[in-house]
Amino acid sequence: MRRNRRGSRVSIACGATVVVLGPLIWLWQASLLPGTYSAMDMGYADYGGGPAVSAMTHGGHGQHATAQRGVNALTADPRRTADVAVTLTARKEAFRLASGRVVDGYTLNGRSPGPDIRATAGQLVQVRLVNESVPEGVTLHWHGVDVPNAEDGVAGVTQDAVGVGEEHTYRFVADQAGTFWYHSHQVSHEQVRGGLLGAVVVTPAEQAAEVVDMAALVHLYGGARTVNGREDDVQVEVPPGKRARVRVINTDNAPMSAWVAGAPFRLVAVDGTDLNGPTPVHDTGVLVTAGGRADIEVIMPEDDSPVRVHLGGPSAVVLGSTSYDAPPVRRPTTTLDLLSYGTKAPLGFAQDRPDRRFEYAIGRRPGFLDGHPGLWWTVNGHLFPDVPMFVVSEGDVVRMRISNHSGEVHPMHLHGHHAVVLGRNGVSSVGSPWWVDSLDVGDGESYDIAFVADNPGIWLDHCHNLPHASEGLIAHLMYEGVTTPFVLGGTAGNEPE
Repeated sequence: MRRNRRGSRVSIACGATVVVLGPLIWLWQASLLPGTYSAMDMGYADYGGGPAVSAMTHGGHGQHATAQRGVNALTADPRRTADVAVTLTARKEAFRLASGRVVDGYTLNGRSPGPDIRATAGQLVQVRLVNESVPEGVTLHWHGVDVPNAEDGVAGVTQDAVGVGEEHTYRFVADQAGTFWYHSHQVSHEQVRGGLLGAVVVTPAEQAAEVVDMAALVHLYGGARTVNGREDDVQVEVPPGKRARVRVINTDNAPMSAWVAGAPFRLVAVDGTDLNGPTPVHDTGVLVTAGGRADIEVIMPEDDSPVRVHLGGPSAVVLGSTSYDAPPVRRPTTTLDLLSYGTKAPLGFAQDRPDRRFEYAIGRRPGFLDGHPGLWWTVNGHLFPDVPMFVVSEGDVVRMRISNHSGEVHPMHLHGHHAVVLGRNGVSSVGSPWWVDSLDVGDGESYDIAFVADNPGIWLDHCHNLPHASEGLIAHLMYEGVTTPFVLGGTAGNEPE
């Protein structure tokens, strides 16, 4: 009897263990990613209320077959001669900032940030990327430039990572004047932080010659905030009464405030798109989303006094001619609200009659990500890789609501497109059309955005706090009839995040 009772207790304990651990083991196993898989196999298709179509050769998400195009066929005209030709050589190496600080990271042409790439609107840009010594491979993504899909630089989706001793050439027409940047999209949360990045500036064909125009790329190297690779102020000569355009580029993972001391300013562009009717403001900060850009215009005081453009803290661009004595001032308590800044203008499409409506709800919950337990980000309640594939047809008008209840801010970045902000938290935009490719969505906030699906391909739609993307905060926008021959993992070791 005693042995029977002991055996019963053991059986009960074993049964209880199976009941508790069984589901955990199943969840752990279900989360494991294969060594090679296609982005087209991930998650589930979301048609946004539009027709269900099949563009898949791997996962077969759709129902009705369509003619198919590979992403590698979506290129610029191969017969056209390049107007701007650049070679960038990537290395993994230690380098020295202007301050003398040594950074163990990555360089392009022996420096970080890499060289500015400048073009005039309408020119064809050709960039030859050579990987001399980056062991994980490297790509280049043209952040905010709506390039053809083959040129997007996402390892495993639009190309293979460029291995050591290999090279890859990107070609695209810079048809939108504005401020952009480039960075690696292979192991991006490490390679961007380590220095594989640079500025892209596309100027109008008839830009006024009297404007002093400069890019101010802000990046943290090992916790040290820099502007164009400098830890101290960047001084720019601007005569009294002249206009200066400071193109602020936030390459880091968190939002940054920019503000001006010494003169009023106008915010003339966001994410490469000019605002309509911007007016002068003062004692006001500008929020620059992670990955985002803000073009600040200042008319220099006639008394020859300098102007300080603060970039996230004491680091600044100081504009002047004879004096640069412009000490730091506190960040303003007021932040410019782009829902009401500037003057309304037509959008050019019927945003109130969309062909597709999507939800992108960001949350967080415990679970397993590729076998690792943790507290992970979710998209529409799902953990990666069970994330939505937003499917569209070319020409569709698309509306999307991005909501965030995850406890942290997320800078959301859609590749290949600019979207217009229609409203925040149910409040409609009444100012200039506010076009973005990178949008800060705070905890408890929701944004309604819209765009026209006019750039066929398979496009990432992810958080540009890049560690968040590596933790599963990713979805894709995919056009019907488009496929990719590239895979995640595999012999190329493709790992975009």
